[in-house]
Amino acid sequence: MGRRRRRSRRFRSLKLAAAIFAVSVAASAAQERSDNMLEKLHWLGHASFRLDGPKAIYFDPWKLAKDAKKADIIFVTHDHFDHLSVDDIKRITTKETIIIADSSSAKQIKGKVDAKEIKAMSPGDSVEIDGIKVSAVPSYNTNKTFHPKAEKKVGYIVTVGGISIYHAGDTDFIPEMKDIKCGITLLPVSGTYVMTSTEAAEAALTIKPKIAIPMHYGDIVGSDRDAEAFREALKGKVEVRILKHDKQE
Repeated sequence: MGRRRRRSRRFRSLKLAAAIFAVSVAASAAQERSDNMLEKLHWLGHASFRLDGPKAIYFDPWKLAKDAKKADIIFVTHDHFDHLSVDDIKRITTKETIIIADSSSAKQIKGKVDAKEIKAMSPGDSVEIDGIKVSAVPSYNTNKTFHPKAEKKVGYIVTVGGISIYHAGDTDFIPEMKDIKCGITLLPVSGTYVMTSTEAAEAALTIKPKIAIPMHYGDIVGSDRDAEAFREALKGKVEVRILKHDKQE
């Protein structure tokens, strides 16, 4: 009886060790995929990003170079001029480009841009494009009036190659963030129209991404100090990467 118990305990210990090892390997692989994606992610200033890969993906393209890389997919979070720039969208759109936008932005783009498709999305909507999964999530202010919840502006969770990247759009720290799962999160940190760096750090602690990246600073409002404050607030808790502004020169 004693031997069977000892064998049973050893078996359970081995099983637990194997499970811990499997979790560790999975976490390491996820981190590697996140790092690989970061190498392809370019901050184009303010809230504008380009993700290179099998598809060239833009978020809120604004103030792009004249010879900017053409887009396969463009995401627009809302219709303010520093996020919805029809001129910049035209610059990177081809007849094969798919544009995904909040309802108000989609209406303003239609008829002005010759794209393959212009798709409107509201919070809670989801779609899959050539294996890329897209979910639109709420993006709004809680203590200011620039981005009312009722206007249904959006952020996006885009999953490419098994890694999800969350572009929050112009938002405060909102309750819906507790349900967001992602490997990389792009959060506004400048205050005034969006979260402050302190509030953005609270959001990152709630979301728990592998990597958090500050945005929405250095143009119109906010500065490098906001990005550094965000990183300092999350030191030892969430890894923060401050991307160098790719000026496309």
